[in-house]
Amino acid sequence: MSEPAIPDEGPAIPDEGEVVTYERRGRVAIVTLNRPDYRNAQNSVMTYALDAAFERAVEDPEVGVIVLAGNGKHFSAGHDIGTPGRDHHVRYQNKAALWWDHVDRAGGDQRFARELEVYLGMCRRWREIPKPTIAMVQGACIAGGLMLAWVCDLIIASDDAFFSDPVVRMGIPGVEYFAHPWVMGPRAAKEFLFTGDRFGAAQAKEWGMVNRVVPRAELEAETLALAEKIATMPQFGLALTKKAVNQAEDLMGMRSGMDSVFGLHHFAHAHNAEVGADSLGGMNAKTMKASASTAEQNGTT
Repeated sequence: MSEPAIPDEGPAIPDEGEVVTYERRGRVAIVTLNRPDYRNAQNSVMTYALDAAFERAVEDPEVGVIVLAGNGKHFSAGHDIGTPGRDHHVRYQNKAALWWDHVDRAGGDQRFARELEVYLGMCRRWREIPKPTIAMVQGACIAGGLMLAWVCDLIIASDDAFFSDPVVRMGIPGVEYFAHPWVMGPRAAKEFLFTGDRFGAAQAKEWGMVNRVVPRAELEAETLALAEKIATMPQFGLALTKKAVNQAEDLMGMRSGMDSVFGLHHFAHAHNAEVGADSLGGMNAKTMKASASTAEQNGTT
């Protein structure tokens, strides 16, 4: 379901099978992240497979609504920064950004080119899908996982879901698709980022980041019921309504704000590389997980 990859010099990437699965139930397409052994960490293979699945759903006139799900205990633990399937050194045909490929570039040029395509560019592309999208979130929704949920029009969370953007611990001002002030409001966004805490689904709903919180056992049924209801609406009317709301967000500064923060994000990477061990501030998947704490443990909610 992805564009052919051309491996560059680097470690071999294991074949993990279908890292994104596709199923249609009536008028609803279910697109599922499928790397449960790695908490659905997002590598480039998954990114391009996800894009292919979304494109398939858009092109199918019988699909009215798209549901984005995650297989296993967790929705997504974010970008892949440490699994055997990490494939940042592999070339794919760009789909989101009209920019040169990252593989043969060095330093900030390489990182900017890759993240412009697979992170910011792809998320913007998916935000503009002309059919309603619903994220069905359980367990962890962290950093890059937030980006996948935030591009969806609605978010239905199970009562065991938790949300976090801990990248300030790397000295970086939030993930590449910087939607924080628009999806939860400026003051909540600052607490979310300043603390790096994990916030539960109830708090996320209070901030307006998710639409509904349901028991874990009812998550799929509740999400599909809502999707089926929306799918009965006129398809073109839904597309225009989605475009209207997205345009209103952009008039409130969302797109230009993201552009400015994307620059700060890369300035932080460059600063880390100059003064420390690497562009991630010496952090990796293991140290990020070890430093995680919940808002309840810190007494902030």
